[in-house]
Amino acid sequence: MKVSLLPVLNDPNLDAAAPSIQRQLAISVSAMASSIDSSVPLNLCLILDHSGSMGGRPLETVKQAAGRLLDRLKPGDRFCAVAFDHKAKVIVPNQIVEDSASIKRQIDRLRPAGGTAIDEGIKLGIEELGKGKKESISQAFLLTDGENEHGDDSRCLKLAKLATEYNMTLNSLGFGDNWNQDILEKIADAGGGALAHIQRPEDAVDEFGKLFTRIQGVGLTNAYLLFSLMPKVRLAELKPIAQVAPDTIELPVQQEGDRFMVRLGDLMKDVERVVLANIYIGQLPEGTQAIGQLQIRYDDPTVGSSLLSDPVAVSANVLKVYQPALNPMVQQHIFALAKYRQTQLAETRLQQGDRAGAATMLQTAAKTALQMGDKSAATVLQTSATRLQSGEELSEADRKKTRIASKTVLK
Repeated sequence: MKVSLLPVLNDPNLDAAAPSIQRQLAISVSAMASSIDSSVPLNLCLILDHSGSMGGRPLETVKQAAGRLLDRLKPGDRFCAVAFDHKAKVIVPNQIVEDSASIKRQIDRLRPAGGTAIDEGIKLGIEELGKGKKESISQAFLLTDGENEHGDDSRCLKLAKLATEYNMTLNSLGFGDNWNQDILEKIADAGGGALAHIQRPEDAVDEFGKLFTRIQGVGLTNAYLLFSLMPKVRLAELKPIAQVAPDTIELPVQQEGDRFMVRLGDLMKDVERVVLANIYIGQLPEGTQAIGQLQIRYDDPTVGSSLLSDPVAVSANVLKVYQPALNPMVQQHIFALAKYRQTQLAETRLQQGDRAGAATMLQTAAKTALQMGDKSAATVLQTSATRLQSGEELSEADRKKTRIASKTVLK
């Protein structure tokens, strides 16, 4: 398994007379599968909310979804399950799946009770997942339908970050409409995973299945994108780097010596992870000029070691007479990030009680979605804007649809 790394500027041409120029650098990263790649076992943990509000059809459909996942595991894959209400317990210890029927029976015995302490579930899930992490791809699915009423949200985020340090990925699924969008989205972002919304009980099998298909494509883990920038080239000061595909996430920048790095986590086989960097370039002499160099540091579970990709240079054409050469694909990525940030601003204004300001920002985000051809997201965003303008309140379901529409291209 190797890494594909392709950087593209939104405009590779620079004006030799300009003292400073802003550019967007889109970086496509993926794992490249080959015919000799061996299959790496999956180490999967389900962290399931079984509080009283999950009683009835919700919990029954979650059990059904868990059973379907077990049916899709391959020989040598590992599985464990943790359940939480106001405390957490292991219901299926970490094990190689040899008797899926027995595991299904253990899950089926789960009954609704108590309150909700998400952090207790995450903590025990990490511990159980850790028992099978050697030479495997470790993934956790966290599912809840409510607020973290008996837990600590900041502890959830610390535990999600801790999971990534142990080379585990934490995905989150919100069930129904009463879960906390902010905390589950932050848990998924901090844990390097994806956020899914199970709006109706009958959607549980499908949403679990989509996430499972995604993690089956993981080829490399614990990936970091490393930036080395030339003199006169710098990152923007505020939120300089974000992932824009397959979904949008703000990426914190770390410094390592004279280079910058951002954690990407898992790389899927032949599926692009696209990162957008906002850079400023000082005045440079005419000709082709190097402005930076990129590498990926990653773990390959098939060989059990940390590796570095070949360095890839980033260059620009400095012209005496500037002529733009805009890249339409990078422009699409810029739109994706703008859609996300505009919707985030709308949410902030709504929380501040500024309904008119929130509606205006959602309309702007809808127009941005149309510019990038994302008609489904545009419909969701415009519908929410129209409801605010007409004096209606946005329901919890509306707000969740709006936020998810901002993070990804809806299918």
